[in-house]
Amino acid sequence: MEKKKLLLHSCCAPCSTSVIDQLKENYDITIFYYNPNIYPEEEYLKRKAEEIKYIEILHKTQPNVSISLLDSDYDKDSFYSAVKGLEKEREGGARCPVCFRLRLEKTANKAKEMGFDVFGTTLTVSPHKNSEIITKIGLSLEEEYGIKYLAENFKKKDGYKKSIELSKQNNLYRQNYCGCEFALKIQQKEEPNSLKQA
Repeated sequence: MEKKKLLLHSCCAPCSTSVIDQLKENYDITIFYYNPNIYPEEEYLKRKAEEIKYIEILHKTQPNVSISLLDSDYDKDSFYSAVKGLEKEREGGARCPVCFRLRLEKTANKAKEMGFDVFGTTLTVSPHKNSEIITKIGLSLEEEYGIKYLAENFKKKDGYKKSIELSKQNNLYRQNYCGCEFALKIQQKEEPNSLKQA
């Protein structure tokens, strides 16, 4: 049976590891790297390089897995425009759903444009992200764009724990903040010695 074509938004390589592992048997996966929220640009490029590195590792170690990368520009102005007025919100506050929607809508639009069967995101694997909010956004975009959203909470079945293990096995860089400038500055100010890993 032919596998469905999935456009999977990925926030970073570590989060994508266990998600890809869960989906590889049932989907032809294209990773969509669209993360205009990441600050600074050097960090964005570092995380993107790790995503590319991990896909190359999979090509070598699991040649039967259908996986590729669709890159996107560093569209930081779109992020700053979307979250204007929400700069002082804490991570997990009102700014985050706006950021989720920005990235998911770009993914849905691209999936529709390029003829994918399904779109989804790795964001729900992180214990620091609200899966219910992400799923609600994804399903609303499914209705708006007429393309199926993969409504999965990838934290289940030890998804996050497995992502940590796979990241270590493959020597992947794991960042210690979600990515955006505002969350980073608040975190550094309030908890300078306890930055958490995304």
